[in-house]
Amino acid sequence: MPEGHTLFRLAREQHAAFAGREVHVTSPQGRFAAEAELVDGRVLDEVTSWGKHLFAVFGPDVVHVHLGLYGKYTSGRGIPPEPRGALRMRWEGPGEDGEGVWTDLRGATACELLTDGEMGLILDRLGPDPLRKSDPGKAWARISRSRVTIGALLMDQAVLAGVGNVYRAEVLFRHGISPFRAGRDLGETEWTAIWADLVVLLRAGVKAGRIVTTRPEDRSRRRGAVTRDDAHYVYRRAGLPCRICGTPVRTEVMVGRNLFWCPTCQAV
Repeated sequence: MPEGHTLFRLAREQHAAFAGREVHVTSPQGRFAAEAELVDGRVLDEVTSWGKHLFAVFGPDVVHVHLGLYGKYTSGRGIPPEPRGALRMRWEGPGEDGEGVWTDLRGATACELLTDGEMGLILDRLGPDPLRKSDPGKAWARISRSRVTIGALLMDQAVLAGVGNVYRAEVLFRHGISPFRAGRDLGETEWTAIWADLVVLLRAGVKAGRIVTTRPEDRSRRRGAVTRDDAHYVYRRAGLPCRICGTPVRTEVMVGRNLFWCPTCQAV
């Protein structure tokens, strides 16, 4: 599932391409047809994100998208291709320089038209987002009272918005914290360090368009582009030696997703 940095990039790109101009909105598949007709031809005010949610504001109406596991946008310039398959929503606009721009949405878990108030209700349910000006103390208030494992809490979007399976595994490794430790057993200093690290990691993800969590000294080569094999400490490295201690990385399912950790560097 795309994590917060991906939605932040999408919001920024769509805002740059379409905001301030009339947008032709359609639903070739038909599932969003009635809603698309309501905003078709209207001026897009802004596109923003919070965590894994994308919001496109057309006056009092908001197109809300959650990509889920299978959602994907494709975009381009000029004349868009003929619609094929389950194309949920298509935007077309003149673009900033007058050349046509378009973006297509397929496979999203949610694609719906909301009011400002309904958008506010979604935001009220979400925890702080490390990519936004938000209060990490709100997450700490939940974590510090919880018997739930920190590995599960980091995946709970009501606790912390935008962190998914990759950032969960990697930030806990980077701080030597077992994913099986209860939230209430985490120290406030530890949480402050985790939050600060997530801010840095997600911002780096926005800039690079990918998740890289390893430090240069822990890679097979310290200079040049980071290879896929060098990008992570534990994520999808089950059975491989830990980059720090050599212990085989372990995996098991936690809150429906495969968790990865080093049992030595992240001892309970």
